[in-house]
Amino acid sequence: MSELHDVRMLRDYFRKALILENPHPSLDRYLTSMGIEVERLDESVTLNEDEVVRILEEGQHDLLFKRSRFEVNERVLQASQNLAAIMLCCIGDDSVDREACAENGVLVMNDPVSNGRSVVEMVLGEMICLARRIFDADRDGRSHLWTKNSKERYELKGKNLAIIGLGNIGKQVAQVAEAFGMRVFFYDTRELAREVGIALGWTSCATLSEAFRVADVVTVHVGAEDHRGRSNRDMISYEHFSQFGADREPSSPRIFINAARGFLYDPELLKRAVEQGHVRRAAVDVFPQEPGSSDDPWSNPYADFASVVTTPHIGAATEEAQPRIAQHVANTTQLFNEQGIVRDCVFSPGQTIGVETDGACTILTVIHSDQRGTKKAVDDAIFEAGLNNIRSSHRDFPDYGFAYEVAAIDRPLDTRQLHELVARAQSITGDVRAVRAIRQIPLRNEGCK
Repeated sequence: MSELHDVRMLRDYFRKALILENPHPSLDRYLTSMGIEVERLDESVTLNEDEVVRILEEGQHDLLFKRSRFEVNERVLQASQNLAAIMLCCIGDDSVDREACAENGVLVMNDPVSNGRSVVEMVLGEMICLARRIFDADRDGRSHLWTKNSKERYELKGKNLAIIGLGNIGKQVAQVAEAFGMRVFFYDTRELAREVGIALGWTSCATLSEAFRVADVVTVHVGAEDHRGRSNRDMISYEHFSQFGADREPSSPRIFINAARGFLYDPELLKRAVEQGHVRRAAVDVFPQEPGSSDDPWSNPYADFASVVTTPHIGAATEEAQPRIAQHVANTTQLFNEQGIVRDCVFSPGQTIGVETDGACTILTVIHSDQRGTKKAVDDAIFEAGLNNIRSSHRDFPDYGFAYEVAAIDRPLDTRQLHELVARAQSITGDVRAVRAIRQIPLRNEGCK
């Protein structure tokens, strides 16, 4: 067996899942109904790497479900040789070492849709409250002050909204803002996003600076990286803040809202912009450093700035969003478990990788390097085993150096044939890690034994 060189020979159907960070409890029921044994760490337990590694080593779980805090690194990935995927019950994948996952043949899937409405409503609520100075009025009232006036209190109707990032959430914010009578501008570097936004009647900004200049309100909805895989860290500079509303009237409300990522700018820059009057008011839901739990110490960088309203990363924290996320992630798990179908993969957002199973009795999935010849090794192994490759799907992830192969075949390869597949890939590429993971899923189609 040494020639397998640490290839993950994954189980046909998944048997065990470890759940961290307290996603909605309905997830457990969905997984149990698939025949997957669930081990959930109590939310009162402070997560640490050593404990999670110990549990994975002892349980050899197939799947790890988590939200956004616990860091998945090489050590965590290698704790279970059965680990096939990290299932994120959230949008953000910043807490997962994607390069290490690619090298170890572990896929990463998230939920990019289910919490959208919750974030949208929070952003619009903050927009209204900041425009009308409702937070100020509440604070004054608690000090027994009666501050009834119209100073720096605004309607949203007729104001310019600039949305940074026209993805799923950004588009929804734009649609709701239009219903308030706002004019929608957006900045997005993706050609398709620009085409969609323009087709919907919104104005595309050529630069981030332009988006700030034309705006009365700026709201940010970008991921950790752009579509080319480049980090969005520090994408917003003081120069951007200083140009806020430059093309608008001096009385512009100049409201800034960030419910996306905490590292898009240094908090000191936003505070400086508030002090200098470039930003009148802001709402921040995300921070460069966030505590792992409510028991961990945390220092709010905006604690002394009454004009900056802060919330503890609660954009998706609603009674409605969490069960939606559980169901969506469970559905993703079922497709992956029963047919090898991959959707919402963070390595290739927006794409689904899989095949129709009609006429097949086995699904073969192989995670391998993207070097020339590895796909041929899989095809040759199927051919030389005398099997019918009824249909297949292949997807390269060149930024991470691996590929995912799914083939619908008429019967499984035996152990010797699997070893030959690995050896052939190693021989063609000269890479002992040419194949990272193999899985064969028996189908229950008519005529299959």
